[in-house]
Amino acid sequence: MDDTSGKNVLVRVEGGIAWITLNRPGKHNAINPGIVYEMVAALDRLETVDDAKIIVITGAGEAFSAGQDLKEYFREPDAGDPRERERLHAANAYWQWRRLMYYPKPTIAMVNGWCFGGAFQVLLACDLAIANEDAQFGLSEINWGIIPAGIVTKSVAMALAQRQALYYILTGDPFDGRRAEQIGLVNFAVPAAELEARTKALAHKLMEKNPFVLRSCKTAYHRVREMSWENAFDYLGAKNDQSKLLDPERGAQKGMSQFLDEKSYRPGLGAYKRDA
Repeated sequence: MDDTSGKNVLVRVEGGIAWITLNRPGKHNAINPGIVYEMVAALDRLETVDDAKIIVITGAGEAFSAGQDLKEYFREPDAGDPRERERLHAANAYWQWRRLMYYPKPTIAMVNGWCFGGAFQVLLACDLAIANEDAQFGLSEINWGIIPAGIVTKSVAMALAQRQALYYILTGDPFDGRRAEQIGLVNFAVPAAELEARTKALAHKLMEKNPFVLRSCKTAYHRVREMSWENAFDYLGAKNDQSKLLDPERGAQKGMSQFLDEKSYRPGLGAYKRDA
């Protein structure tokens, strides 16, 4: 596939990793209609690219994303055709929430710099996240006289403890990558010089796993979050049976055989040998 998917979003597939870069560095990668529609196209296209096993989303320049572009995403569409405004907002919800959160391939947010407002939804829709220790985060909407809308407040409420979520929503105070790790917003905060290498290492760890089971794990996690205990028990039993039946690698059977028969696999010390 081409190295770039458009002007506002760059795509590069290398070593099993699809690097998606929000590319408006002069605007701190603020999300405008260009980013919205190009991200929809990029995610749709990468789903069928076999060489793209892991998706990494990052930003060009010194920012991950400053959130929604106030002029191009809000003011101009609000003054234009209401149908186009609705189309834009639906497409944005599609890629930031319905598409990205349930994407069939593992996703990692590599937060290299500023991450504010609407960018929290991109961050939290990704399965995992690694941040530059000095990256700056903030839910600054309160300072603009608005609330963290879209689906941002829902995502933050699901990801953070109540005291932490409300503190940053109500004060708008910024915080750095180290604090983001402490409150569980990202998995790891690392020095800027190590950010890409650590992200690659995490991506390669995921690539060692059975891709079908990875997808099933993601789906099951998101579905059971709002289920009752009884419904989750039934669902997970059925999902586990489905996974065993449909997995083309027959991973459960391989792992069991390698552990019981071949004595070549020890659970907890790595993945079963997928090429066995």
